[in-house]
Amino acid sequence: MPTPTTHDTYTRLIALLDTAAVDYDLIDHEPEGATEAVCALRGHPASEAAKCIVLRVKVDRRTTRHVLAVVPGDRRVDLDAVKALYAARYAGFSDAETAERLARSVPGTVLPFSFDAELEVVADPAVVAQRRLYFNAARLDRSLVMSGADYAELAAPRIERIAGPAAG
Repeated sequence: MPTPTTHDTYTRLIALLDTAAVDYDLIDHEPEGATEAVCALRGHPASEAAKCIVLRVKVDRRTTRHVLAVVPGDRRVDLDAVKALYAARYAGFSDAETAERLARSVPGTVLPFSFDAELEVVADPAVVAQRRLYFNAARLDRSLVMSGADYAELAAPRIERIAGPAAG
């Protein structure tokens, strides 16, 4: 059951896509947030999924940035690459409360889009290269598929190599 926040985020996503006249399809499925499991429900390889993870990047003692890292579903976020990208002292996973507040959705439903000025989107080139890019649509029971090119144009992420080796 969508919470008010996830419902608002879902509605905002669909409005954004419809306003931009982007081609997309919605896929209803059993509630699932784990990448491998939801890929099986949707019937595609994990490499075509967008895995979205909120990171905390400490640039220096006083400056913390929040980054939405978007990598292929069969890969891991390379925290060292993110750290180097920002010339930071530290890069790691955000706490759940901060991640939910910034992503405006619960774990397993985080979009590869940001609706919060504090959350910068960085996508791996392999994500935007996908002919078909799948992700949960701010809900555990509904996913969305669109082209990586349309995603890149609409979300305007910073495109950097941030994906590590395949998740094992």
